[in-house]
Amino acid sequence: MRVVRFHRGTLVVEGSPADELPQGFTHDPRIGAPRGYASAYRQVLLDLHRRKIPYRDEARAYAPLERAHRSSRSPRDYQREAVQAWRDAGRCGTVLLPTGAGKSFVAELCIAEADRSVLVVAPTLDLVGQWYDGLRAAFGDPVGVLGGGVHQVEAITVATYDSAWMHMDRYGDRFGLLIFDEVHHLPGPSYAQAALLSLAPFRLGLTATLERPDGGHERVFELVGPVVYRREITELAGDFLAEYHTEVVLVHLSAEERRAYDEAYGLYRRFIEENNIRLGGPGGWANFLRVSAASSEGRRAFKAWSLSRRLMHGAEAKLRVTSDLLRRHADRRILIFTNDNATAYEISRRLLVPVITHQTDLKERQALLEGFGTGALPVLATSRVLNEGVDLPSADVAIVLSGTQTVREHVQRLGRILRKQEGKQAILYELVVADTTEQRQSARRRDHVAYRDP
Repeated sequence: MRVVRFHRGTLVVEGSPADELPQGFTHDPRIGAPRGYASAYRQVLLDLHRRKIPYRDEARAYAPLERAHRSSRSPRDYQREAVQAWRDAGRCGTVLLPTGAGKSFVAELCIAEADRSVLVVAPTLDLVGQWYDGLRAAFGDPVGVLGGGVHQVEAITVATYDSAWMHMDRYGDRFGLLIFDEVHHLPGPSYAQAALLSLAPFRLGLTATLERPDGGHERVFELVGPVVYRREITELAGDFLAEYHTEVVLVHLSAEERRAYDEAYGLYRRFIEENNIRLGGPGGWANFLRVSAASSEGRRAFKAWSLSRRLMHGAEAKLRVTSDLLRRHADRRILIFTNDNATAYEISRRLLVPVITHQTDLKERQALLEGFGTGALPVLATSRVLNEGVDLPSADVAIVLSGTQTVREHVQRLGRILRKQEGKQAILYELVVADTTEQRQSARRRDHVAYRDP
């Protein structure tokens, strides 16, 4: 008789040799039995059942949820299809839907389908709050929270990624279903522990933008499950999302900015070439940082790279164009995105618009978002904190002054203005400095399907 036990995020299988268990199990001489990650629970039990080996399950501490789904909403066709695809995949897998397409409602349907205690994991406290409100409305009280100074575990619980991985060794046996919102965050070394230390046999990943430049999205398939359903922005725009248009606005550096940019970027490129540093592929940028830190020439190269970025991101022409766009769309709700706080604050100072960064305290942030929602504050500038997880249905114009190289960030920013409203025609402006690395990066990003206007 095999005995399966949960112990601090691991699975112990008494009476079974390690070589008969899934990869990763090793013999623990302290207890005289094999031990592996708790995430192997489903596979271990399936293998024992298939081989008709008797076992006693002492690991599972979760139970049927037995709460009715009280929503009066009717699922859209693609939401039904997503749940069916997840069910057909054994209730393990990742669903990719654009921002505004109702991923959280798909999750509610999956919770009702699985009928098991559930932990929903989200990257920010804003999102935790939204999930908390939505799950209370859908399934009633109580709903627990882990994060933001709250530590309450219930059959339905919402947690930040930070709290989930820190506490999963204690609660990894308590949930039969794990849901990872914005699942592209999961592959990080610490966050991945939230999946590995849980024995939940059912798993759902949700995101609009799964791919990561470091290839980490492949880890999502191991931790949660493969992509079982996917719909693109262009497929849903018009019927379920707002119609939209994207436009690249090329601007030019002033003569003084151009001289400074060419000098700085040239110094950086010479260092790269002289040291045979390959920036493409995983580890390239980390290699540059390691090599540049080892010499005064390298540190000068890093400072030159930083200066070239500041000149592109905060170009005077971008501020002038932004001012013109604010006048052109004076009757619209506008979000202005930058890559850094300094540019966001400069826009706020020069154009007299409110700004939200990670330095904005919670009360002020809530007041600004409420003012934006009512129209009292029709324009908000931000760095990167509004890229994901904030519901702003009234936003219909986005002005992107700068960002990272990743496609994901730009698709997230587009998603902020795509909530469906009657007669809404959203538009995203991407301000790009001509004849710089920014122009080349923009061209590569626009190969993504989201940038092909529907």
